[in-house]
Amino acid sequence: MSQSWSAFEWHAEPQSWAAHTDGTLDVVTAKGGDFWRETQYGFTHDDGHAFLRDALDEFTASVRVSGEYAELYDQAGLMLRANERHWCKVGVEYVGRQQWSAVVTHDKSDWSVQPAEAHAEVTFRMIRRDDALILHARATDRERWTLLRVAPFPPGLGARVGILAGSPGRAGFRAHFHDFQLAGPDRRPLHELGEP
Repeated sequence: MSQSWSAFEWHAEPQSWAAHTDGTLDVVTAKGGDFWRETQYGFTHDDGHAFLRDALDEFTASVRVSGEYAELYDQAGLMLRANERHWCKVGVEYVGRQQWSAVVTHDKSDWSVQPAEAHAEVTFRMIRRDDALILHARATDRERWTLLRVAPFPPGLGARVGILAGSPGRAGFRAHFHDFQLAGPDRRPLHELGEP
């Protein structure tokens, strides 16, 4: 079931945003917002736009994402955030083209990317169960889920979940979120989670 946006709160509010009665959320970014911690670049950014709500320690979250990706590191997707040192983001990130991107941070950030076609929309899914985050993406509801990452995340560490958007190089990146869903953890074996 789609979730109302009324339970969400902003970490770094964007330039503008609007939540609609049909469950869509439109975001226009401020300049410079990003999430990253130390690795390779030596800097820490914790000023990306994240619209987050409380979640149980185990869950399945998903959202459909579209955006006007055009400049380096324009990004939109899902985020899990315990604090500034423990978080995960998964979504589209523009690096010369659309990439399906995941960053997992435990004191330092760890980034993985998978080149993707320029889809009009992509659905991202995050399953938190036991000591792991399981991250998937797919372009249409008829496709199998593509596994992007299985990453450690401390069990029992309280965290909030929701959407993120950022554009380190510019203001005015437009991202759109549809059909955010939050439910209990999918307990199927890992190799079965790709089924539509």
